[in-house]
Amino acid sequence: MSLSQTHRTIDAIWRIESPKVIARLTGMVRDVALAEDLAQDALVIALERWPEIGIPENPGAWLMTTAKRRAIDLLRRTKVRDQKYAEVAQHTTLYTEEDIDHALDEEIGDDLLRLIFMTCHPVLSQDARVALTLRLLCGLTTEEIARSFLTAESTIAQRIVRAKRTLNAKNVPFEVPVGDELRDRLSAVLEVIYLMFNEGYSATAGDNWTRPLLCQEALRLGRVLAEIAPHEPEVHGLVALMEIQSSRLKTRVNSKGEPILLMDQNRALWDQLLIRRGLAALERSRSLGHSLGPYSLQAAITACHAQAPTPKETDWVRIAALYEALSRVMPSPIVELNRAVAISMAFGPAFGLQIVDELNTNPSLKGYHLLPSVRGDLLMKLERYDEARVEFERAASLTQNERERTLLLNRAAECEKKTSI
Repeated sequence: MSLSQTHRTIDAIWRIESPKVIARLTGMVRDVALAEDLAQDALVIALERWPEIGIPENPGAWLMTTAKRRAIDLLRRTKVRDQKYAEVAQHTTLYTEEDIDHALDEEIGDDLLRLIFMTCHPVLSQDARVALTLRLLCGLTTEEIARSFLTAESTIAQRIVRAKRTLNAKNVPFEVPVGDELRDRLSAVLEVIYLMFNEGYSATAGDNWTRPLLCQEALRLGRVLAEIAPHEPEVHGLVALMEIQSSRLKTRVNSKGEPILLMDQNRALWDQLLIRRGLAALERSRSLGHSLGPYSLQAAITACHAQAPTPKETDWVRIAALYEALSRVMPSPIVELNRAVAISMAFGPAFGLQIVDELNTNPSLKGYHLLPSVRGDLLMKLERYDEARVEFERAASLTQNERERTLLLNRAAECEKKTSI
């Protein structure tokens, strides 16, 4: 393996493992910024050593061990060490590094969930929470986050730095709260887990269209949260949504990693166990609430797809109605764009195109690649191939994901071919 290939592999490993490493270190040093610095130290060491010794059999464990050693070295040199040693000493008769390491592991519990509750503290604005989530939990670079926000990279960098400083200055605890405090922070936590899952389901950037391990981790956290807050309908709604969406992950790409669109997927390969779990979680959400919230409504939409044996048997009229309900509880131009797709499938592409054309003037969708992508698809169905080609090419220029860019350019080429016939 060449040096450049090794570095690309390390980068892919880092995106997968860094959230767990940072969460574990945050539990040790109680400082998000310092935890990220220590994790970065471990990455630097990997970049130096792995090209020489080869990539370890368990690279995540290697990174975690290296980072924890750096953290323990730091604890030895600071007052934080003295405080931590005193806490550990109360519970052990030995005073060795192994005892410290074991005690810290016992204390931490589910690091990622604690980190999410920490970063969702109300001392941070919503924009700061989202940026910090994408950075720490999804492993996106500052540049990638800036492109997602359509904001200058320097602005995002400052936002992330300020957020980490605020958490430290306000001594925000690294814990899962209880009672009213848990309920007050629950919606923000659900948003973060949802964001984490979506980044895995449709990667913002990079060479892969999906990041299944990120989806699995988000789903695991959702299940844990459902045990902590069993009477909250939207927790079960989000779990239902992630369960059903996860059932399709293996069919979203082919053996070459190329995207497969929903209508072209082999439904016989959808994971039926995940679908059943999702439907059960959706039923649990319905039994707890008088009306469905945004996550439960989205789960109900995915359930329509999961329960249709073939694409032709999909109940698009019901899906359009569910999107209409979703737009009332969670008004959003992106929801409206999805509603346009459902309406086009239920009543014809011309009706969907009318809604999409109205969204074209919405400033919040400027730079959103799925708007021209959807418009291109509707124009293609209406056999307006020249216009469709332009839209697909525009969408390709806006996406940051290489696999999606290739898919869109192929669709543009298909339109050009049809024009010449």
